[in-house]
Amino acid sequence: MTSATLAVPPARNRDVTGPPVASALRWWLLGLLALAGAATAFVTLVLTTTGHRIENAALRGADQVDAALVAESDAALDAITVTSLAVASVLVVLIALARKRPDLAIAASTIIVVSSLITQVLKRIVLQCPELIEVTGPYASNSFPSGHTTIAASILFALLIVVPFRWRGIAMFVAATYAVAMGAHTLTSKWHRFSDVLGANLLTLGVACLVTAALVHRGSLMHVTAGRYPLRIIFVVIPIALSTIATILIGALLLVLSDIPAVPDATLDYNMYLALHGLAAGSSGLVFLLFWWTWRRVDIAEK
Repeated sequence: MTSATLAVPPARNRDVTGPPVASALRWWLLGLLALAGAATAFVTLVLTTTGHRIENAALRGADQVDAALVAESDAALDAITVTSLAVASVLVVLIALARKRPDLAIAASTIIVVSSLITQVLKRIVLQCPELIEVTGPYASNSFPSGHTTIAASILFALLIVVPFRWRGIAMFVAATYAVAMGAHTLTSKWHRFSDVLGANLLTLGVACLVTAALVHRGSLMHVTAGRYPLRIIFVVIPIALSTIATILIGALLLVLSDIPAVPDATLDYNMYLALHGLAAGSSGLVFLLFWWTWRRVDIAEK
């Protein structure tokens, strides 16, 4: 009997780690671009008259949303509390510790804590939303960036890095669906403007990328050279990508084709709401897909 006869073929879906990830360039570039994007969103939307007209109109348009949908949105946002954040953070840390990787637990905790800390400092101390035009309605208290969106996004990013490669698709499906909905809910409930949601997503992406770069420099990441999961692409990535493209295109078309109301106008206000609601959901999905892409076929090195 030959050695070829005795050879056992590898299991199709068995994860096999290859060489270490040697370069953190993709995370440095994406992280810095994300932080620059957050600053650009603040300057172009929060510090300009046009940005105020668009976003105030969208919040006035939210007044036309069905009361049942608003109540559902309020309930979802109310569920995000300090307690729920603590529970989610503990769950993420436990997953990392179950993999016997305290460094991974520290990295995930850093994404959640640092993102939320930066958000709270920016919105409460550093960045002020000027009243460039007369505000019609109770919308002056909205602040940049959104704390609720930051929490949802940071938990998603932390979960993606602690979950093993083979289970990442399921984690992304559950967490991304929740996080995208949170960003859109803040507009429906008039808790935040679109710029607040976009800024929070980009800020959190920047933090997550820089933390990942630190893991690379520690030699903690490895390429996955075997173990394919096509159902993850079919049932998770493709649906998220298609919905992201659709919502961004619809939102952008509504924004471009509609007149920007200088005074309250029921039809134009509702168009602005639909446009920014779609852009909030779509930009959230795009941010999450970008981070997932940087981690594609990458996992934590076994020690």
